[in-house]
Amino acid sequence: MMNKIMDFMTNKFAPRVNKIVKNPWIASIQDSIMTALPLVFVGSIITVVSLLNNFFDSLPDFSLISNFSFGMFGLVVSFLIPYYLMEKKGNSQKLITGSTGLVLFMMLLYPTVNAKGDITFTLERFGATGMFLAIITGLFVGCIMNFAAKHSFFDEDTPIPDFVVGWFNSLLPITFLLLIGWLITVQFNVDFFEIVIYVFKPLAAIVQSYPGFVLSVFIPAFLYTFGISGWVMMPAIYPVYMAGLAENIQAASNGQEATNIATQETIYAFSSMGGIGTTLALAFMILILSKSAQLKAIGKAVFIPSIFNINEPLMFGAPVAFNPYLMVPMWINGIIVPSIAYFAMSIGVVNIPTQSFLLWYVPYPITSYLATQDWRAIIVAILVFVVTWLVFLPFFKAYDNSLLKKEAEEVETEG
Repeated sequence: MMNKIMDFMTNKFAPRVNKIVKNPWIASIQDSIMTALPLVFVGSIITVVSLLNNFFDSLPDFSLISNFSFGMFGLVVSFLIPYYLMEKKGNSQKLITGSTGLVLFMMLLYPTVNAKGDITFTLERFGATGMFLAIITGLFVGCIMNFAAKHSFFDEDTPIPDFVVGWFNSLLPITFLLLIGWLITVQFNVDFFEIVIYVFKPLAAIVQSYPGFVLSVFIPAFLYTFGISGWVMMPAIYPVYMAGLAENIQAASNGQEATNIATQETIYAFSSMGGIGTTLALAFMILILSKSAQLKAIGKAVFIPSIFNINEPLMFGAPVAFNPYLMVPMWINGIIVPSIAYFAMSIGVVNIPTQSFLLWYVPYPITSYLATQDWRAIIVAILVFVVTWLVFLPFFKAYDNSLLKKEAEEVETEG
């Protein structure tokens, strides 16, 4: 049975997933989010610094920095998606396309204009809450601009300078796109932002449920055991995580209770201990319990990276990927760990995250505390470590013994 699964995932499933990931429409979303992540990291640093306010009242309020870093994530993504899409399609008009995406995004945020001409925006719509609108806007702008670029008014051998040709080729599609935004926002008086939120609300509700949250953690771990990066889930899951955190932040600022457990901060608090698949216990195990020469050597190499939650050396060095001995316990932990996190937060044992924290390389259990700002998260993190240790242990011993036997046979053959 396991051999059939391995064969299917290796020869059929993985190639198809990789083909989807390389699709320019999907890849543009992934690249945009990855490019904009440093803005979220800045917000995370501000979150850590803000903890010092509990001890030093004289420290200034740095929240405005977070508002214009994490709080502008959607705005930045609305520029980057059409930019990267045009780049991947081989079109040179990527800067003006990205700029058009940003302008249309701002129009669709449904700003209010008073009699004096002053425009007022809702700040929270620029950030993670506007991620879905940014993705839709970016892809739509990229689609129209890419189509227009392929149907130029000028021949390739035209004597007109290239920059003039570019102006004319961009003029009509930009006019069309902004006209669409004007019709929706001004003429039809439609809050398109609210429509997008309503449409994606079922997806958010699914991910925020217990089964949905567990699957959002399990699927990346499962794919990773077959060498497929967990980041392939980013276009579908990450916007939900960020929107959930944005709602938590808004609720906390209004004196209400946060309710969205499925956030990237929750993942970093517990499930990413050692990296995707919660592999820190396995790294410790390989370092101190290995009897085979192969695993002893690997343990020394992977231990330090795993402490900082970088588990590529472990995944492909031990290896865990394509190794039935270690794949199965990683799948089991991919269900158990998010279950522990979900129930710990749902019953109030640990605070639900209400601040941005994506400094994933901070060692555990420090990151558990920083992601939740709750010291009880440290106790849950220790519990997670113990549970994952117990799950990995019998499978690790079986694998270590198989390597011992293999090494003994090799020595006997050489002798």
